[in-house]
Amino acid sequence: MPTDDLPETFHVTTDEQLRALSNLTRHRIMAMLRFEPATITQIAERVGLAKGSSSYHVRLLERAGLVKVVRTRKVRGVTERYYAMAAQSIVLPDPGEGGPDVLMRHAVADLEAAPADGERHVRMAHLRLTEDQFAELGRRLQALADEYRKLSDPSLPDASLVFALFQPTPREQAEGDAK
Repeated sequence: MPTDDLPETFHVTTDEQLRALSNLTRHRIMAMLRFEPATITQIAERVGLAKGSSSYHVRLLERAGLVKVVRTRKVRGVTERYYAMAAQSIVLPDPGEGGPDVLMRHAVADLEAAPADGERHVRMAHLRLTEDQFAELGRRLQALADEYRKLSDPSLPDASLVFALFQPTPREQAEGDAK
């Protein structure tokens, strides 16, 4: 069932939305729903939850506007709801102090839970860039992520891409804070 008619982006703007996304289980539900809609039962099976827990987390995401019902059907007298992300991508606000911590913790938890014998590409590079180079690299990374998101095929296995381009606290300041 295609979700091409969903808006391109959803901008997270409220504390309720941020709280909803900050939970690892709900993060995993959102990741599952990014390509194809699913019922509460399907979500529970794929994420490894009890049906009641799945329902609870989906209700919180729906109340925050992050997921929505995209289709219903009657099955043995019961209305079955199919949920999908509210948009093709979710845009977080510019993080304040400590803002990206939650996303990075989720990414690391997902990486640690991934099969150890699976192919992985994990790298860290320390760079020294001009302001223009820094901005250009940020744009190129975003464009590359967007390009591959558009190529994503729901019939293929999931792959996650996480990147963080930032300028760390200057060494002198970090050493002064530690004293």
